[in-house]
Amino acid sequence: MKGISGSVTRGLPTKAKLTCADNTGAKIIELISVLKIGSTMRRYPAGGVGDLIKVSVKKGTPETRRQIYTAVIIRQKRPFLRTDGTWVQFSDNAAVLTNERGEVQGSDIKGPVSREAAERWPRIAATAKQIV
Repeated sequence: MKGISGSVTRGLPTKAKLTCADNTGAKIIELISVLKIGSTMRRYPAGGVGDLIKVSVKKGTPETRRQIYTAVIIRQKRPFLRTDGTWVQFSDNAAVLTNERGEVQGSDIKGPVSREAAERWPRIAATAKQIV
């Protein structure tokens, strides 16, 4: 069975703090909104692994702080179900700064990347050292 699972539990609501897992200079980022997601009335938008999001840099170098970037979520603490029936959970919430097409801005990704994010974004899969 090939393709992207639609059953990834969206475990990161708006205003969630994430670790930036690349070497762009950002350390802590905050989720502003989830892009390209259908929403429901009066429901806060939430993102999951592999989603394209808009973030604000809270901690980092002076050049990157208080800037708005596009990012992709690569890890989440909330467990989610894969199509083969296994549950996957990471120890932290992390994202990678990208552009609108999904090309990574940094040259290195720290830590593992989920398979769902790697299948959806091939440039992240090429940069990642470990795919879980």
